[in-house]
Amino acid sequence: MSDLITLHPEAQAQLFTDARTANTFTDEPVSDEQLRAIFELAKYPPTAANTQPLRVLFVRPGEARERLLTHMNDGNRAKTATAPVVAVLAADTDFHEFIPRVFPIRPQMRDGLAADAVARERMARFNATLQIGYWLLAVRAAGLAAGPMGGFDADGLDKEFFADSSWRSLLVVNIGKPGPDAWFPRLPRLDYDDIVRHA
Repeated sequence: MSDLITLHPEAQAQLFTDARTANTFTDEPVSDEQLRAIFELAKYPPTAANTQPLRVLFVRPGEARERLLTHMNDGNRAKTATAPVVAVLAADTDFHEFIPRVFPIRPQMRDGLAADAVARERMARFNATLQIGYWLLAVRAAGLAAGPMGGFDADGLDKEFFADSSWRSLLVVNIGKPGPDAWFPRLPRLDYDDIVRHA
């Protein structure tokens, strides 16, 4: 089947088949240029009406990292402390303010969404989550390992870092070069027939 995939086998391995969630990291730094390159690649995948609600807070070691650690679950705290960079991926519930710029064919969508906070938050969270999948692939494409984690106090983190904004945290991701014993054993994947139906 792999001959039906046009992506080079080495790229398939880097992005999918050999890629793993890293649990330890080396001391090798991640540069601002690498972080920008990740963004420049990850900004292209689709979102509804091109709304692009994903927002990213990069946290390097220091005082802000210490504040972040207080909101991580116990099992995630040590690896988050040692990652060269940690990204907090968030949904901007005020993404509609950019609609005249990013979806100029229907700028009036901004006003409709401004009047419906519930629909706006649902749209923000869904589309930002869609973007996150591509964003993790962009980290891998940059030759780095990503350690995505949902084990954190989202309300506490939002109060800590986003209290004066419309950002709402969805995922915390450690980023860097994998360190010693970075990988847990590969767990089983479901088969095609387990998850696919044809109508």
